[in-house]
Amino acid sequence: MPKDRKDGKLVVSPDPMHDFMPYIMGNRTENEAVLAHTFDMSAVTAYLKKRNDENPQYRFTIFHVVVAALAKTMYLRPHLNRFIAGHRCYERKDITFTFTAKKKFADNAGEFIAIVKAENDGTSLVDQIHDKICKTVYEVRSEKTTDGTSDMMTAFNKIPRPILRLVIRFLNWLVYHDWVPQAIRDVDPYLSSVFISNLGSIKMEANYHHLINWSLNSIFVIANRMYKQPFFNEDGTYEMKDGMNISVTIDERIADGFYFAKSLELFKNILAHPEMLEDPLGEPIDKYIAQEDWFK
Repeated sequence: MPKDRKDGKLVVSPDPMHDFMPYIMGNRTENEAVLAHTFDMSAVTAYLKKRNDENPQYRFTIFHVVVAALAKTMYLRPHLNRFIAGHRCYERKDITFTFTAKKKFADNAGEFIAIVKAENDGTSLVDQIHDKICKTVYEVRSEKTTDGTSDMMTAFNKIPRPILRLVIRFLNWLVYHDWVPQAIRDVDPYLSSVFISNLGSIKMEANYHHLINWSLNSIFVIANRMYKQPFFNEDGTYEMKDGMNISVTIDERIADGFYFAKSLELFKNILAHPEMLEDPLGEPIDKYIAQEDWFK
């Protein structure tokens, strides 16, 4: 009988098509669906101004709010936190995010990889995300520590190429059977719920980033730069507001298009009420948005 994995709970779908899809639809990169939308960020910018004016030494950024909003969306829409392994679908036990950052803003500066977990520990979600991201970035940029992912890749790169190819094939086999050693699990960036690229931090934009067949990551998010954009009203008039184009590449085998569309609507509504992110991850949002309005 199929069973749960260390990092996920087995999903038994009432729809036989979803159980059968992993056998006939190839690997992760052959099942990419791209969702892109321009989000009204005016409520977020007003929220950030208020928070940063209150405490200039404890500055929040758009990135902190976007990651927190994604975490809240995934908590409320758990199908987004699924992955395919061993031709079966599983739901992750944790909500985690991976991102890369430059050690310095210079062409020859190296990059590091950070993995952040959103925890339902009773603390403010946005403050928790802020603290974890800032702590990781500060420690690596000040050279107080190194990221474990880079250390692991450095070790693997010392293996001769023909042997390394066999090692990677063996590791993929371990992933399939859920036998990956914990030391690798702890630093594998592609075990995360979401791999997110903060292109806005370098004033850049992109509409698409591929998934990768290694490991179990099902969602890649691009947070682009923010700038004034027209948002149209029902009567055809428009207002210029702070807008951000966010692109999401998803393994379409984890849910259907209807679920993805509704999840994007919920994410939009969370960004319209960023103050809710000061509550714990598991706190209901009904006092900000009535449940019947989640998807409006």
